[in-house]
Amino acid sequence: MRIPAFTAIVALLGLIPVTGEARPQWTPAQANAWYAQQPWQVGSNFVPSDAINQLEMWQADSFNPALIDRELGYAEKAGLSVMRVYLHDMLWEADPKGYEQRIRTYLDIAERRRIKTLFVLFDSCWDAHPKLGKQPLPRPGLHNPGWVQGPGIDRLKDKATYPALEAYVKGVVGTFARDERVIGWDVWNEPHEDGGADTIHTAGAGALVAALLPKVFDWAQSADPTQPLISGVYDGGDWSPDGFEKLNVIQKVQLSRSDIVSFHNYSWPEDFERRIKELQRYGRPIWCTEYLARSAGSTVDTILPVAKRYKVAMYNWGLVDGKTQTRFPWDSYAHPYTDREPVVWFHDLFRADGTPYRQREIEIIKELTGTQ
Repeated sequence: MRIPAFTAIVALLGLIPVTGEARPQWTPAQANAWYAQQPWQVGSNFVPSDAINQLEMWQADSFNPALIDRELGYAEKAGLSVMRVYLHDMLWEADPKGYEQRIRTYLDIAERRRIKTLFVLFDSCWDAHPKLGKQPLPRPGLHNPGWVQGPGIDRLKDKATYPALEAYVKGVVGTFARDERVIGWDVWNEPHEDGGADTIHTAGAGALVAALLPKVFDWAQSADPTQPLISGVYDGGDWSPDGFEKLNVIQKVQLSRSDIVSFHNYSWPEDFERRIKELQRYGRPIWCTEYLARSAGSTVDTILPVAKRYKVAMYNWGLVDGKTQTRFPWDSYAHPYTDREPVVWFHDLFRADGTPYRQREIEIIKELTGTQ
């Protein structure tokens, strides 16, 4: 475990309780003091190209440090400095010591590549029935054909599993709570409030997630991390304080409990800038933890310059094209791309051999981050 050199400084600023007790949410002043010490962060959501989901990335028999090192090398050369990486509760419960060691191995690799990591604890997207063991092969032509939720719907419905979820959050956050290679903890990715019956949403999950999300913030805070806790808003109406009362329960928790406000945006630059202006009114730093949907209007060329102007940390979806197949757009579920490639890649920056999808994008990243 690595103790950050600035620990004493931020303790004096009130960011770390000197008593060792669980810390409260950072105030806006504390969050801004911490963020002032950080460079402008530009990175990707990362899963290695040989993994269809977060389980295959991390399970002992498929964890691939050599490939992780090679692909983070692509990121380093492109001027990227952070990765957003998904963990999973079932892996920690099954083998906490082994999983911890694999996380440490990953962090050692990322450190050598001068990359910090934002870990994601829980996720409400895609398959609601995760299973350990051998993962399925990708279905041809489909966007993200094997991603899994965590916790799955069965664990969400069974409150007897909640002590294990609590142990996971406290265990992983507590283990790395003062590791300077970890830039933050995204406690829940796209928690869904209204449920639904499609591939992404799970009927009946909304109320369960709404009740559990505040507890997850509590558990993570109790581990007393020196890094910020976040959960990003991604849909709905006005996110500003003016629209707060009209937001759903989950969005209110996300905006009221996060140390740094964060969001997802896959739209045009004018919509991206509008969202930034809404969130600025909370007086906290802002991170965009998902963007880049080229055919939907979200591109490196148009979005990153706006983000730099506002010093909004940026994580595009997808570093390397692989088993997640996120070069295909969302509409591939209605029209699978089984006989053709998309005219324009949806996500991802690199082909598996390290060739950029579009060299000009890499040049823009390097220019804006000053890493030419």
